[in-house]
Amino acid sequence: MITSTRRVSPDKSEVRIAFSLEESSVEVKDVEDLPQTFPELDQRLQPVPPCVSLRESAQVYKEHCRMAREFHQVKHEIAILEDRKRQLLEELVEDEKVAVEIARLEEEFRRLTEENRTLVTVHNERTQQLESLCLTNRTRQDSS
Repeated sequence: MITSTRRVSPDKSEVRIAFSLEESSVEVKDVEDLPQTFPELDQRLQPVPPCVSLRESAQVYKEHCRMAREFHQVKHEIAILEDRKRQLLEELVEDEKVAVEIARLEEEFRRLTEENRTLVTVHNERTQQLESLCLTNRTRQDSS
């Protein structure tokens, strides 16, 4: 532990500063394990390496690095969600195309069903007319 006492001016009280190199070196060793740069951060937002002699500096650096990692994670999650959004929008466009095609096919089916009913009705009428004509023709032949 190193202690320093100074009097800034004769009318001011003494200022005492104490720090330990051993404790700081432990903090700095922990800090050395952290990544030094974060490429996705602007240069002005990069964590500044800590001052070796100040424990608070190492703590601030650790916190800054933690926030940078968290920022990276959130940015990654945003990219994943934006990709998923893009996929869902593509699926929505495809679903809308399918819905339009289904509506077209339903209309075509309705039209063809109505045309079929009409044709079946005309066929039945013509069948009855043919039977009637055949019957009339036979009765004429029988009469002659």
